[in-house]
Amino acid sequence: MVHPLRLQGLAVAAAMALGTAIASAQPADPPTTVPTPATPETNTQATDREEEQAALNAELFYEILVGEMAASDGALTDAQAMMMEAARTSGDEKLYRRATELALQSRSGERALRNARAWLDAYPDSRNANRAVLQILVALNRISDSASYLRKEVQTTPAAAKPATFLSITQLYNNASDKPLAADVVEQALEGELKDPTSGPMAWAAIGHMRLIADQKPAALQAVQNAQELNPDTGAIVLLAMELLESGSTEVEPLVQRYLAKNPSAQMRMAYARVLLGQKRVADAQVQLKAITTDTPEYPEAWAVLAGLQLQANDLPAAQNSIEHFGALLPKLHSGVGRNAGQSQYYLLQADLAERQQRYEEADAYLSQINDAPNLLSVQARRAGLLARQGKIRQAQALIRAVPATGPNQQRLKQLAEVQLLRDAGLTGEAYTLQAAMQKEAPDDVELAYDTAMLAERAGKYDAMEKLLRDIIARKPDFQHAYNALGYSFAERGIRLDEAETLIQKALDMEPGDPFITDSLGWVKFRRGDLAGAQALLEKAYATRQDAEIAAHLGEVLWVQGKRDRAQQIWRQALQADPDNSALKDTMKRLGVAP
Repeated sequence: MVHPLRLQGLAVAAAMALGTAIASAQPADPPTTVPTPATPETNTQATDREEEQAALNAELFYEILVGEMAASDGALTDAQAMMMEAARTSGDEKLYRRATELALQSRSGERALRNARAWLDAYPDSRNANRAVLQILVALNRISDSASYLRKEVQTTPAAAKPATFLSITQLYNNASDKPLAADVVEQALEGELKDPTSGPMAWAAIGHMRLIADQKPAALQAVQNAQELNPDTGAIVLLAMELLESGSTEVEPLVQRYLAKNPSAQMRMAYARVLLGQKRVADAQVQLKAITTDTPEYPEAWAVLAGLQLQANDLPAAQNSIEHFGALLPKLHSGVGRNAGQSQYYLLQADLAERQQRYEEADAYLSQINDAPNLLSVQARRAGLLARQGKIRQAQALIRAVPATGPNQQRLKQLAEVQLLRDAGLTGEAYTLQAAMQKEAPDDVELAYDTAMLAERAGKYDAMEKLLRDIIARKPDFQHAYNALGYSFAERGIRLDEAETLIQKALDMEPGDPFITDSLGWVKFRRGDLAGAQALLEKAYATRQDAEIAAHLGEVLWVQGKRDRAQQIWRQALQADPDNSALKDTMKRLGVAP
């Protein structure tokens, strides 16, 4: 199966990860004044000390003032140096912190590290100083050097703050280049917590997350097991189980379901629903969403997502009810970004509903109310789609072209939006021509070349498609999508099946278990007449990802084998989740099966 490029990530990782960027780890303080020392012992001593302190204060005040003036003028290197000198002179911790912040603002990691270490040397018991050194080391990708500071952070964290600290650790190390090393460092730092029934499950959750992003899934599964032995009802370990479920480890799903049966919180149900949606398990996701809207009817996100699914399934009365509930909750959202985003989502849902009811002017009226400058292009593309639905394709193109382009990237996004418009309108040849022109302007852009190849295939330009994909393979041999796409194209056309299987198997070796590539291999087996082999592979792919095109293929293999009741059941389920999928509808039509 050919599929577009997808951004990789863990949907639940954000729920596991708390923490802030290094530069804003500590709030900035205003310039610090230097305190006057204690009461003198005698009048003469007092006078001498007061004069010395006055001179010291004057000098420090000058250094601090000049440093802040330099910072305000953008001379951050000079500013941090002056602030560091003031810190050493006064011994004031706030000045050490300010010097570290200024070094970070100057984008000098090594300078910031020197300042933070000087801060820690002056204040060895300061958690803030230790944390600053830790965060800077990780940002510099010096993971091994960070180990002792991480252990100190864990050891000095109060018991009540440990859950937040463990969660923040995962965010801190998420972008380490050597993820197995980062996982080792985290596990070693948390070693003293792993048998504690209170903090242990949270510690294992953090370790499991690190093992998972390091592609050490067995170790992540073991972390789940270890945490369960300490406390089977810990929310953090359930979030880790959801991450594993999202990555294809279905054996942890009973753990998630048991937890939700005992602790049916809206937030956890919502996280589970999003994982299910990512796997195209729409019916299962709807069960969770309906449970949320029943038990916690004032949870707006559930209403919005449920409305979107109901629109997708063309259940318009139910969708309208969900949209109305969502709209009624908007005034209760916090003012600012959250409420503005909710209002935009409400208008989008109303526009979708009106469009499906062929009330195009009303749909356009809703879209025109979205005052979201950063997303102007996407809104205008939706409005252009409405015009195209009415046969006004040239007006639709003009609407997209009229969106201001602030630079080359924005111009490219406009062209891609126009390509999508033409493709959706069935003008595949025009879409390919525009896409090919873009690709010629950026010949080194692999993703653009891949998308162009996919359009070339849809336009029937197979030679152009093959040339583009082979060029990608030559330039980027680890780009598994190109192997899969070329092999699948051969299989779909029933040609060069030996080479098709070789190409797809190579892609699967690069991305073991990928459901789309597994689907492609199953389709080759079907084309070669190996029905049992095809069914086994397609069953595996569909169990991992309930995608409509995989369902089309699996259903056809079952149909040919005479297993028609199950084939129709799979098709109906897939059609409910994705009623507009052309591959599925074409398969059913070709085999004479009514939707």
